[in-house]
Amino acid sequence: MTTVEVRRDEQGVRGLRVSGHAGYASSGSDIVCAAASVLITTCANALESVAGIIPVVRQSQKPAVIWVELPEGLSTAQSHDARVILRTALTGFQDVAAQYPRYLQII
Repeated sequence: MTTVEVRRDEQGVRGLRVSGHAGYASSGSDIVCAAASVLITTCANALESVAGIIPVVRQSQKPAVIWVELPEGLSTAQSHDARVILRTALTGFQDVAAQYPRYLQII
């Protein structure tokens, strides 16, 4: 199962951590893993290209983990834009979890 951990602070969503393999299909054919990968990668890229910030990104192959988090010291405008992007990605994860609840969970 793929797990999406939502990191929050007093202003809302601060980061997303995606871990595990969904197990929906074999490696390379798993649409749930593909969806999760696209969502978290797009989130990290949009934080940089849209919000103009360099997110803190940590990843590993074994175990499969990608963690995207906001850096400290953001301006009010950057924080606003970044949190909209994080909430949008979270909405995408919620949509996938609604369709494939046995393969993706949000905590």
